[in-house]
Amino acid sequence: MKKENIIRIGSYLLVAVLAAFLTMAVSQSMTETTKLQELQALIEEKFIGEADSTELEDAAAEAMISATGDRWSYYISADEYQSYQEQMANAYVGVGITIQEAEEQQGFVVLSVTPGSSAEEAGIRVQDLLIAVDDQDVRGMPMEEVRSLVRGEVGSYVSMTFLRQGETTTISVERRQVQTQVASYEMLPDHIGLVTIFNFDSRCAEETIAAVEALLEDGARKLIFDVRNNPGGYAEELVKVLDYLLPQGEVFRTVTYDGKEDVDYSDEACVELPMAVLVNGSSYSAAEFFAAAMQEYEAAIVVGTQTSGKGYFQNTYRLNDGSAVALSVGKYYTPKGKNLEGVGITPSVEVTVDEETEASIYYGLLTPEEDPQIQAAVEALKE
Repeated sequence: MKKENIIRIGSYLLVAVLAAFLTMAVSQSMTETTKLQELQALIEEKFIGEADSTELEDAAAEAMISATGDRWSYYISADEYQSYQEQMANAYVGVGITIQEAEEQQGFVVLSVTPGSSAEEAGIRVQDLLIAVDDQDVRGMPMEEVRSLVRGEVGSYVSMTFLRQGETTTISVERRQVQTQVASYEMLPDHIGLVTIFNFDSRCAEETIAAVEALLEDGARKLIFDVRNNPGGYAEELVKVLDYLLPQGEVFRTVTYDGKEDVDYSDEACVELPMAVLVNGSSYSAAEFFAAAMQEYEAAIVVGTQTSGKGYFQNTYRLNDGSAVALSVGKYYTPKGKNLEGVGITPSVEVTVDEETEASIYYGLLTPEEDPQIQAAVEALKE
């Protein structure tokens, strides 16, 4: 046999051996289980107690997100996903009341009744004390469980029992689609308009701009925007509000994990009035960015306390079992190119409040005249 043929045959054999080896390696890697799969199988086979596989997977997923060290990424279980969607849409199926746990767990106080809601039509009043839902005593029950009992299918009815001035009353209320208010407004003395923005989720820009337009029509000469306790929301809603308020220029810049950069601009049209923005330690994400942009354009005085310092944005990814993860995928920057992560916004006028006052502000229990931070903003605008 010629030398060339021997070499050629040897090469073919070598290729065949390598191919077989690689096939075996790939096959082995495909059959190997991950650590999590191995652990779950071990628990299911040998654990003496009972363990729910869904709860195990939820706990593992939550732990994996937590292990990234990112305080802004979070896991959403399949059971929680609908509530998450409702929150982002500023809409839910319910009766239209806001409740708060009463002292000593004696029930849940009605803080507000949505105008035009089925609760208002049925005669539920602010300060009513909810003690039972569909004959189930809710005293001492976690808030989320009570909400789950009240909510249900559109068009169905729920029986709610209240204590009112010492007397018990049971009311049947229809469950309907309820849109939560995103922005409210009122006119303060001296023609100062106050706009409270509760979040930057769906309909934020529409309701905020409508609030400003209504105040301007009523003769507002100065504006205060309250984004205290505002958790943030969608970037597109934020950009629309900033575009309406600010003059021409860059308002929002993002850089994603893969280096992709995106910039949003405002046009020439703007609101040319003295303005102030109220912030606190619970002003997050789009809320503190709103304050930062207004501050950097010198369009508003920022009043209150240091904000949280959130400089990452998240995308939400749905998983196969119906759960989801909101994962930080990029950074956003102020018009002057600052990233707020771990820094936040320092108010031009710092006004601290005690814990009791802070709680009253959170629950909307103070009038503007009783709110020291609103009054500080009023004084700052007068100056």
